[in-house]
Amino acid sequence: MKKLFFFCFILFFQNAISQQSATAGGKVMQALNKKAEMAKTSLVKNVAIKNIGPSVMSGRVVDLEVNPNDPTEFYVAYASGGLWHTTSNGISFDPILDNSNTQNIGDIAVDWKTGTIWVGTGENNSSRSSYAGIGILKSTDGGKTWQNMGLHDSHHIGRILINPNNPNDIVVGVTGHLYSPNQERGVYKTMDGGNTWTRTLFVNDGTGIIDVANSPNNFNIQYAAAWEKDRKAWNFSGNGATSGIYKSVDGGANWTLMTKEGSGFPTGDGVGRIGLAVFDDNTVYAVHDSQFRRDKKSEKKEDGLTKDDFKSMSTKTFLALEDKKLNDYLKTNGFQEKYRAQNVKQMVRSGAVKPIDLAKYLENANSLLFDTPVVGAEVYRSDNAGASWQKMNQDYIDDLFYSYGYYFAQIRVDPNNKDRIYLAGVPLIKSEDGGNTYTSIGKENVHADHHALWINPNKAGHLINGNDGGVNITYDDGDNWMKNNSPTVGQFYAINIDNEKPYNVYGGLQDNGVWKGAHNSKENRQWHQTGKNPWKMIMGGDGMQVQIDNRNSDIVYTGFQFGNYYRLNLDDGSQKYIQPKHELGESPYRFNWQTPILLSQHNQDILYLGGNKLHRSLNQGDGWEAISNDLTKGGRKGNVAYGTLTSISESPFKFGLLYTGSDDGLVHISKNGGGSWEKISNSFPKDLWVSEVAASKHKKGRVYVTLNGYRWDDFTPYIYVSEDYGKNWKNISANIPTSPVNALVEDPENENLLFVGTDNGLYASFNRGQSWELFQNGIPNVAVHDLVIQPEAKHLLVGTHGRSIYKADISTLQQMKSDVLSKDLVVFDVENIQHSKNWGNTSYTWSKPNTPGLDVNFYCSAAGPCTAKVMTLNGTEVSSTEIQADKGLNILSYDLAFSKKGKSNFLKKNKMKLETAKNGKTYLPKGNYEVKISSNGSSETIEFKIE
Repeated sequence: MKKLFFFCFILFFQNAISQQSATAGGKVMQALNKKAEMAKTSLVKNVAIKNIGPSVMSGRVVDLEVNPNDPTEFYVAYASGGLWHTTSNGISFDPILDNSNTQNIGDIAVDWKTGTIWVGTGENNSSRSSYAGIGILKSTDGGKTWQNMGLHDSHHIGRILINPNNPNDIVVGVTGHLYSPNQERGVYKTMDGGNTWTRTLFVNDGTGIIDVANSPNNFNIQYAAAWEKDRKAWNFSGNGATSGIYKSVDGGANWTLMTKEGSGFPTGDGVGRIGLAVFDDNTVYAVHDSQFRRDKKSEKKEDGLTKDDFKSMSTKTFLALEDKKLNDYLKTNGFQEKYRAQNVKQMVRSGAVKPIDLAKYLENANSLLFDTPVVGAEVYRSDNAGASWQKMNQDYIDDLFYSYGYYFAQIRVDPNNKDRIYLAGVPLIKSEDGGNTYTSIGKENVHADHHALWINPNKAGHLINGNDGGVNITYDDGDNWMKNNSPTVGQFYAINIDNEKPYNVYGGLQDNGVWKGAHNSKENRQWHQTGKNPWKMIMGGDGMQVQIDNRNSDIVYTGFQFGNYYRLNLDDGSQKYIQPKHELGESPYRFNWQTPILLSQHNQDILYLGGNKLHRSLNQGDGWEAISNDLTKGGRKGNVAYGTLTSISESPFKFGLLYTGSDDGLVHISKNGGGSWEKISNSFPKDLWVSEVAASKHKKGRVYVTLNGYRWDDFTPYIYVSEDYGKNWKNISANIPTSPVNALVEDPENENLLFVGTDNGLYASFNRGQSWELFQNGIPNVAVHDLVIQPEAKHLLVGTHGRSIYKADISTLQQMKSDVLSKDLVVFDVENIQHSKNWGNTSYTWSKPNTPGLDVNFYCSAAGPCTAKVMTLNGTEVSSTEIQADKGLNILSYDLAFSKKGKSNFLKKNKMKLETAKNGKTYLPKGNYEVKISSNGSSETIEFKIE
């Protein structure tokens, strides 16, 4: 018995130490300080990165705060896109969180009397991409500056309340870590404006507070919704016995559980997420995502066969089924064409498969997540201050939460009508009878998924709604809505480019499909006039990876979550579903939420797609073969697809030199097109998500791998390189501050130049990972999900999960090799410029002048004063300036105009007439010129021509 106990203890201990540890809050804060220092010293801090949009589809809104005295002013909090402010009723917005350390928000609160803004960082919706925060931020100057007020290890904030009579009295509901237990969760209260915090309610380290609400008449009366949940990469349990509603009558200082057995509110393991709305001191509503199972008798019996029918069906009964009835089932559920009634019956008759296999064919973690017959949304009301609760809906509220109510559970009550309530889900619905019956108030220009709603207490029918597609406003209680989507807050999972001129950028977004647009398109409102937005949606759903045929960019491979991919022909609008299918009787393939696909560089008819096996099509997805066995650890029991491939790479040096990475930490190589595979990840930390595997463009045996510990709350950056096909690995994460790594791309021209995207920024290395430079001039601290280089344009495209897409000209960076970095001063060549007589002049009265410019990039090995002179080739100085150069890349922006002295110098040696433009400047005429830059005792000169 002792031996058995010892053996069990050893197993437990081994399992315990194998799980990745969550990163401590203190370490995260140290990393942010380190990043701030890197921003000061980065060699590329002067290289601008420009946002290219798109904005039209927007992104997930988590909260709204509206000025009660002027509702044309409000703040919009985006899940991972920062905080935006409007004073024009949403016509225009300004981002005001860009100079903070995060863009991830769970909730906001504004004291409109003082203008103080509170931001609870870390989204609270517990989705796959609900990024962690860094505590509570506070601004007293309208968002110009932010102060972190603590709760650094909270990760996700549920709700913030401000005492209307005392702006220093703040109550915060902390949801806590998403993927691990932690202590810093519960209700926290401060009486000194956030300088000190007291935890006034703590349930346990796996239960946090998702919502807090107070009586509009009495801040002392508060309710808090506790939520027990446990998310893992392979399973999400969004319910538990410690979920419930607590009440405070002293402003959040003390709490009492109100939803005990006999209260009328559900108790037990099936209690899920709860949202709260308080009408007055006595009446409070709660929407509950009930995870209790529905009664069997209440389930609607579908016409025809269902998969459940086959689970207990005998062979005799199966063979007696009508062919038409069986064929209807097979066709409706997407069975391959070869599986039709007669041949399936023959397979059963011969014993090759059993009737239950027709159910198993459709069942995997993906389907189980959506097929779970739970109660779902239900509404409760208390009219005696929470002492007892009454269920308000007699029937099930179907088609609102489905199986993912954890993502919603928001309720609002009209402050002037106790019986008018609104529920946020899929879609937004309204009840006029206290929650018994409902009507949808979503419309064709409103996204289906809803998270935030403000009701104007002074104007009936005026609502502001926040959803996965941004902001909508109505003045007739949802009969008509206007869309307010000027912020560039797209949540991209993946991006790609084509080779057209101008080249196009493609990308898949969270719950907003797949879009395409020219890289140089302008983000403005001209499309409101023309009816043509420069960005076009080419696929719906949760948009995923995109591959474009380089022979014909109209042929695009893309799709939505869990491997539902299509081959699109953008020219004729046709599309074909191309997901590989398993054989009847075989275990269903497992596909990741972000299923990887890859077109072979060697033959654009060959497509790879990763499930738990690697699949290859030789005919553009029309047919598939599995070219591997399971390349994962085999999956784990749960309701989320796991044990799936996440990354595929093929070497440009050899067809069939393939690499795969999985969500459970495995990397494999095949040198013979899938004929055999070798695991090459034994030395890596275990069970981490392989976010990128990239075969080098420069060396056949070189391969890069990045691992991501986000799903363990492990924020350590893991980046590795191998020079020998994965036999040996070197960690090259070097000086990257703590943050999970999502993407890596190797420059096609400079083998030493690498770019890496993390959950908190973008980095560049000029020495293949020996050291890294922060590369974020123009990008806020947002999650970078994908990186792509357009080789001909020499542009780096940055796909962010919160602020859409950015573009950087990296042509100069590509030239920064070891010989350049070893010099004191290097001035890089510039392209010639086409002269125009319109420089400095307007085409018509009300337009702005057309102004030219020349950017001269130069590298300095040390910071110091620098002089720049522009001269004719015979040495006549036409302009000069002095600047303070930084160590690293510097940019001299020259407007191609004479200085006053330079014009005089030029005219003394050149007898010609110089026209002064309407903007008062005299521009250089056609000719050859040189730029001489001097710094730290060195001088360099380059030439350029105005043609």
